[in-house]
Amino acid sequence: MFKQPEQKADIGVFGGSGFYKFIDIEEEINVETPYGSPSDKVLLGKLGNKKVAFLPRHDRNHSIPPHKINYRANVWAMKALGVSRVISPCAAGSLQTHVEPGSFVICDQFVNWTNGRADTFYDGPIATHVSPADPYCQELRDLTVKTAKELDIKVHETGTVVVIQGPRFSTKSESRFFTAQGWEVINMTQYPEVFLARELEMCTLNISLITDYDSGLVGNVEPVSHSEVIKVFNQNNEKLRNLLFALIEQIPDKRVNCGCSNILEHSRI
Repeated sequence: MFKQPEQKADIGVFGGSGFYKFIDIEEEINVETPYGSPSDKVLLGKLGNKKVAFLPRHDRNHSIPPHKINYRANVWAMKALGVSRVISPCAAGSLQTHVEPGSFVICDQFVNWTNGRADTFYDGPIATHVSPADPYCQELRDLTVKTAKELDIKVHETGTVVVIQGPRFSTKSESRFFTAQGWEVINMTQYPEVFLARELEMCTLNISLITDYDSGLVGNVEPVSHSEVIKVFNQNNEKLRNLLFALIEQIPDKRVNCGCSNILEHSRI
């Protein structure tokens, strides 16, 4: 299905709301995909000995809302550049009182509450069923938690992110329902981005930067607004960059123990 990629990058990073610049850019390239154009040009640079590809998922002018992102094109572009690991930071809301704004959650599960999004590369003729039971790479998650603690960043080692359709936020009743399920994080872009990367046998990692308490949380918080999300995200952007810089330089050159690189062996009859 996928031709041998041109090795221009080892690590891919998707930029979300408020996160439009990351590395010193050495090259900007347009990547053609069978699914149309990605959100923006892919920006290439280096961190230590790692070649990094950065793609703002909403584009650099934040002109693409969550439900209009071409997730398949974005993920395919990363794979086409040779990326084997995808880091997917995002601004997110908290659904639980102990998950404070300004902290990071290294999610280990998602719940898909979106609709109508193209969410697979495998429409036939070979029936392919990639398991999302453990959607995020355990090796990357463990390394991220370790790195965050070394940098004295407040981090929650696990969490479930519920992904809503957008662009609207939740009503108080919807948010109260999500809180009652015990889920910790709410966001609009993790699905299908992370699952699509998994379908292409890339390791996936989410870092949720908590910007607010969601509107239904115990019924006594101010309703979330986009301007407040961006304000808190900008206040914590430096922490996110520091974490990503330190993390990427520590990622092993080869994947050995995570199993992400041979997912398709177990996904087809």
